[in-house]
Amino acid sequence: MKYLIVGLGNTGEGYKNTRHNIGFTILDAMAMASNISFTDKRYGAVCEIKYKGRNLILLKPSTFMNLSGNAVDYWLKKENIPLENMLVISDDLAIPLGSIRMRPKGSDGGHNGLAHISSILSTNEYPRIRVGIGNGFHKGGQVDFVLGNWTTEEKKFMEERISIVIEMIKSFAFAGLELTMTAFNKAGKVPTIDPSDPKGTPAPNNPPSPSGPNNPPSPPKGGLIL
Repeated sequence: MKYLIVGLGNTGEGYKNTRHNIGFTILDAMAMASNISFTDKRYGAVCEIKYKGRNLILLKPSTFMNLSGNAVDYWLKKENIPLENMLVISDDLAIPLGSIRMRPKGSDGGHNGLAHISSILSTNEYPRIRVGIGNGFHKGGQVDFVLGNWTTEEKKFMEERISIVIEMIKSFAFAGLELTMTAFNKAGKVPTIDPSDPKGTPAPNNPPSPSGPNNPPSPPKGGLIL
């Protein structure tokens, strides 16, 4: 049985370590753990992982975030994969850093990648995993924050969370959506803490926006990145 696992993000080295690219980061980690490399194909980078009799096709769309639906629609049709066997992984500003939530359907929550997928597929009823990136920015700083690089502390904190998402992907393919949500959604919750503080002090709601090396790269001409 085939499954399409879609990690959302933007292509290019400049976006590689940004918060918005957590979907790409998770699929990269999963492929690396299986000693498999991605190949550039139509509409995205693709690789295939076999797990307990299931074929997991990992897709990183090359369309830039706002046109992710084009890649998803193409690969669903090419591989003849039913919608219920697709899982989309995206970042989410609305939940705490490192929190992981799996849902069978839902609104796009302001995420343009999910919005385009729902528009192209004419439905929002497809499984997804939302990974919290926090909301550590002042008013007007959302774009810089989302397209900014992880801090060293955040990156270390997220490593364990990424491993949980990988296990959720495997469980989704082997055990199904409902059992996976039951088993993992509780474990996916984390308190709102500052990962740089070893004492686990709750993080402020709006710390300063990232600057310097964490600033986002300039978007390509005509590129849609959010």
